[in-house]
Amino acid sequence: MLSKKAKYAINALIYIAKSKDSSPVMSSEISKNQHIPKKFLERILLDLKEAEILDSKRGRHGGYFLNKPSHDINLADVMRLFDGAIAFLPCVTHDYYEPCEECKFEEQCGIRHAFMELKHLTVKFLKSCTLKDILEREFLLS
Repeated sequence: MLSKKAKYAINALIYIAKSKDSSPVMSSEISKNQHIPKKFLERILLDLKEAEILDSKRGRHGGYFLNKPSHDINLADVMRLFDGAIAFLPCVTHDYYEPCEECKFEEQCGIRHAFMELKHLTVKFLKSCTLKDILEREFLLS
């Protein structure tokens, strides 16, 4: 399940991407319009900045803006940043791998192989689904 933090991050990115003339957006504006608690949002925006997805500008006309084009920001990267591995079982992840306690022969485990295939399909889809795609879907649905 997508965490609240990851969902808020995606909503904030969409809001920033919709800003006129790609001008910086203040965190207070995002918080108010997206109904995200301000302190929680500030930590999310800092995480996105550290991941080089966002950048910021200080001062009177400051705020946050996309650090890369919307077609280069995919859901897999955002989800991994906030939720870690994209998998249902720890034995099918790379960075968060853990063997299952009950599994004696991992390479012969049908459950593991089924969930590995699901993980590959999910990651492939999430990598192909960009912020630009989400904005286009919203436009088509409105």
